[in-house]
Amino acid sequence: MVIKTTSSSPSPPVTIMISSGGGSRGKGLVNSTSPLPRASFSNDNHNSPLRRRVSGGGGGGGGGGGSNNYCNSSMSKEEIATTTTMEEEEEEMNSEYVSYTVHIPSTPDRQPLSNSQTSINEEDCKNNNGSKSYISGTIFTGGFNSATRGHVIECCSTERDEEQSKSVLVCGMKGCDEVAIEGGKSSFVCECGFKICRDCYLECYGGKNSNGRCPGCKEPYNYASDDDDNDDDEERNSEAGDKALPLPSMAEFKLDKRLSVVKSFKAQNHPPDFDHSRWLFETKGTYGYGNAVWPKDGYGAGSGANGFEHPPDFGEKARRPLTRKVGVSAAIISPYRLLILMRLAALGLFLTWRIRHPNREAMWLWGMSITCELWFAFSWILDQLPKLCPVNRVTDLSVLKERFESPNLRNPKGRSDLPGIDVFVSTADPEKEPPLVTSNTILSILAVDYPVEKVACYLSDDGGALLTFEALAETASFARVWVPFCRKHQIEPRNPEAYFGQKRDFLKNKVRLDFVRERRRVKREYDEFKVRVNSLPESIRRRSDAYNAHEELRAKKKQMENGSDVSEPIKVPKAIWMSDGSHWPGTWASAEPDHSRGDHAGIIQAMLAPPNVEPEFGTEVDAENLIDTTDVDIRLPMLVYVSREKRPEYDHNKKAGAMNALVRTSAIMSNGPFILNLDCDHYIYNSLAMREGMCFMLDRGGDRICYVQFPQRFEGIDPSDRYANHNTVFFDVSMRALDGLQGPMYVGTGCIFRRTALYGFSPPRATEHHGWFGRKKIKLFLRRPNVSKKQEDVVVVPINSDHNDDDADIESLLLPKRFGNSTSLAASIPVAEYQGRLLQDLQGKGTQGRPAGSLAVPREPLDAATVAEAITVISCFYEDKTEWGKRVGWIYGSVTEDVVTGYRMHNRGWRSVYCVTKRDAFRGTAPINLTDRLHQVLRWATGSVEIFFSRNNALLASPRMKFLQRVAYFNVGMYPFTSMFLIVYCFLPAVSLISGQFIVSTLSATFLVFLLGITITLCLLALLEIKWSGITLHDWWRNEQFWLIGGTSAHPAAVLQGLLKVIAGVDISFTLTSKSATPEDGDDEFADLYVVKWSFLMMPPIIIMMVNMIAIAVGVARTMYSPFPQWSKLVGGVFFSFWVLCHLFPFAKGLMGRRGKVPTIVYVWSGLLSIIISLLWVYICPPSGTQQDYMNFKFP
Repeated sequence: MVIKTTSSSPSPPVTIMISSGGGSRGKGLVNSTSPLPRASFSNDNHNSPLRRRVSGGGGGGGGGGGSNNYCNSSMSKEEIATTTTMEEEEEEMNSEYVSYTVHIPSTPDRQPLSNSQTSINEEDCKNNNGSKSYISGTIFTGGFNSATRGHVIECCSTERDEEQSKSVLVCGMKGCDEVAIEGGKSSFVCECGFKICRDCYLECYGGKNSNGRCPGCKEPYNYASDDDDNDDDEERNSEAGDKALPLPSMAEFKLDKRLSVVKSFKAQNHPPDFDHSRWLFETKGTYGYGNAVWPKDGYGAGSGANGFEHPPDFGEKARRPLTRKVGVSAAIISPYRLLILMRLAALGLFLTWRIRHPNREAMWLWGMSITCELWFAFSWILDQLPKLCPVNRVTDLSVLKERFESPNLRNPKGRSDLPGIDVFVSTADPEKEPPLVTSNTILSILAVDYPVEKVACYLSDDGGALLTFEALAETASFARVWVPFCRKHQIEPRNPEAYFGQKRDFLKNKVRLDFVRERRRVKREYDEFKVRVNSLPESIRRRSDAYNAHEELRAKKKQMENGSDVSEPIKVPKAIWMSDGSHWPGTWASAEPDHSRGDHAGIIQAMLAPPNVEPEFGTEVDAENLIDTTDVDIRLPMLVYVSREKRPEYDHNKKAGAMNALVRTSAIMSNGPFILNLDCDHYIYNSLAMREGMCFMLDRGGDRICYVQFPQRFEGIDPSDRYANHNTVFFDVSMRALDGLQGPMYVGTGCIFRRTALYGFSPPRATEHHGWFGRKKIKLFLRRPNVSKKQEDVVVVPINSDHNDDDADIESLLLPKRFGNSTSLAASIPVAEYQGRLLQDLQGKGTQGRPAGSLAVPREPLDAATVAEAITVISCFYEDKTEWGKRVGWIYGSVTEDVVTGYRMHNRGWRSVYCVTKRDAFRGTAPINLTDRLHQVLRWATGSVEIFFSRNNALLASPRMKFLQRVAYFNVGMYPFTSMFLIVYCFLPAVSLISGQFIVSTLSATFLVFLLGITITLCLLALLEIKWSGITLHDWWRNEQFWLIGGTSAHPAAVLQGLLKVIAGVDISFTLTSKSATPEDGDDEFADLYVVKWSFLMMPPIIIMMVNMIAIAVGVARTMYSPFPQWSKLVGGVFFSFWVLCHLFPFAKGLMGRRGKVPTIVYVWSGLLSIIISLLWVYICPPSGTQQDYMNFKFP
């Protein structure tokens, strides 16, 4: 039986085949046997370069060829054919694929698909005992040389029917189980919302023993008759204009000449913003002297004039800002700026004096010192100028709730009008990034305090590991317990590992009597969850060994049946097997073809399907429910596992490529207008963090903001912060200062993006800065409304081909070049732009707003064809000949893709905002081991060198970037080069002590006064920075120390690697930073701090320390035994050597380990290098009074 239905989206044809299997159903994610019928569909990927049939396990094979008609503008509507499988098709398909079944743990949002979602009609469902399909039970695979396939499980609807029966409104009268009257069907339902059936109502209202009062609120019923039911149609017609406006459908989007055009969705006869008569009726307002007034208590019981209060100011709601900018106190910032000028003048006078007073006795020493000092002064200016305008910002969450989540004329039910947010979490290696850490991050996202239906979480597994996949499935199962528990008891933080590991009193501010009991139950469930996740590697290994052994026996048996030589070895691939007995389509430990880290198919699995719009409440405690959720919304946000396709002949661009794959996938599946990206070890510490960020995006002027950056906060750092892991000077000083300019830089995690900004769009308004220091400003309006005869609002969203072409439109012929051939992706762009607009009452000049309540409608349902389209956009060949990575999405070509991506947005005229919340928004982990920390700094510095030698250098920035913002970005590319001068300057004190010379001829009073003035101003500046930023003196000193450690170890290596890449084209390898797992009870939390891992980056600091210590000993000995001691030169040299050693002290402690033992290799290398340097110095500068023939070799 074949039933054809018209597809709502221009997607390739999808065939769904149904097979059956027997057995018992298990509790885990996947089972090899199931009593439920199974369905799987395959999507012929017409866009694949290799359209050939490939068979494979786990969705990796199959698929027929066809003409390459993907994204053809002339193609007709395609159809989805649903057929039942026959014996011939089962013989043709691989047996492993046919028997494959995915079981997702039972979650509240596992709802049956609607008619537009399901691929199996009602007759088939009846034949299959009422089973239905679920998108959350389907794993989709596909890619370069394989067809798109999905393995769908049909679940019985009996449990769902029971849940629906429980959710039916029942009469609240004791002893009555009749269906209650719905509030929208009758006017005699009480305003208090008490549920009552028709018979009980008539008895309460007009019965003999009744008093005409509501049993719930005890207030009298309003008069109503049975004839009121006849007016339902008229009421619904009158309220039709008050309902929320529907969102534009991507399916209805037509590819006209201008694909970027978004038309207004306002009806011609739309009601005004404020209906005076309606307000008067609903609020029981009364007429005074010609005006409506607001009674305070009942009618006329107020305390104002004539017993009434003044009417409410409805315009105040629109005028109240969501955010405020708070400047630094003038008592602090004015002296701070004055000190900067004073130190700048002191540096100028000091360098002038140094140049005019050279040391004639040691010109080489004077030349090196003055060169380094000039560079240090230049570097200090680049670092200090952007700090002239620091600001602080605060948000008002009550205004956000009032404006977007309160009932109004366009949104009578008070549904959330907030825009959707897609959350991206990236991971690449389950060995370096433990799955338990990633699972806790996912749980904190699922429990965030944001409308459930507006959140979608995507996990990018760039390693394609089965361990990550099954750990995410376990996380989805545990979330049905953890998320309702967090919502019920207002848990903070909502990371279970962090919450249960807190050492403070967990009973503080808790008033519910069942909290302790339920916390104990959830804690036990979490412990069991941890055990399950930790046992997954061993479980997968044992399962795979068993299946591989079985395959070897089958191969041996087949060899004997064929009469082949039994002695010949049989090569059976060491596959990774899923629980249902099928091959994992991702990476295998044996790295077989099509199953290695750089060669595997694309995978998409919706672990949790999109939730309903209406809240769903749970049940009381029973055998299956650990906590009472009768008054708690138990819905869960959508959760999707994504592993993009990888092939050896393609460059996958590391993390930036994975992020762009998530951008395309989310655009098709959820299309949230805003995107939050997090590292796998950065969890949401403040459940209101998303709301805090959205305050900036939705406030007046927020349409010019491309992203909101949050500061990074870290846990698990040693109390002394030996290696400046907190990095508070950067996050609390530099980033706050940039917020007063054009905005902070993007630092790779904890950032909310505007999707249209990631697409390469220009802001609606921008300012060009010309003249000296950008003092001449030119306002630009880049989106102009075109008013047609029909008075429709039309907004053109430009993507500039270059800096000068600011008003270029998106043409239909350019879309495939910019975004690829996916028509669904192209259709999602104007929808995301519309949803990200400001409200109409906030729009300013040159902007286009959206009506209030336009986002309070359900999203489009997620169907199988949509997910199949998402598989296509994560294929390895999709980005070929497109703008992805060049101007669209995360930018390629640098290991620090975050800084480059933010720079490109600022270069187009966008602004960014720094959001520092009272309670930390996000928290993560940082490497506390010395070697790991140095490699992390090496990667950052290497990216900066790449930026300096690329077209992203701030010297080439457009006029839309402010002058001081350009200085800040230029400093990002310049700071690694300071290391060359820093290394030379660290050796100068030792050279001075050994040679007996100094950088100046004599320590004159002028030199000492200049030196003292520069030092005092530096200390005063540090104190004022501490004052307005909130950091501590200890943080500032640790930052200074690690500046020298990194500048003498990682930064020189970064400069060398960058030069090799630019000159010789040597590619730079990327080292993934290891994420430390949570220590178990009894383990040392800071054990990694004392582990010594040898690295070549440690050599320069070790040499500097040894040479300076030897030089101090030599200088002291020479001065003490000299007949004419020069104590001034000794003091100068020892002072600067001591300055160097103080900065390197944390590095020396790291080499000593826990017990203070230095590895032998350190002594060996240090001794050899010190001897070599000493001999070279003696050869270059021999002692005075010695003969020169001592270096000549003569035969006896």
